[in-house]
Amino acid sequence: MKQTSLSAGGFDRYTKQTRRAAFLAEMDRVVPWQELCGLIEPFCW
Repeated sequence: MKQTSLSAGGFDRYTKQTRRAAFLAEMDRVVPWQELCGLIEPFCW
């Protein structure tokens, strides 16, 4: 019989969101990335 870990039991969904993850989620919600990339793209090589 193979022993399973706690994360396999579904405990991974109860993890607390880190400050970094919250910040990045907020940035994705606020910043219009497609428009910003369209403005920068002509200047990138």
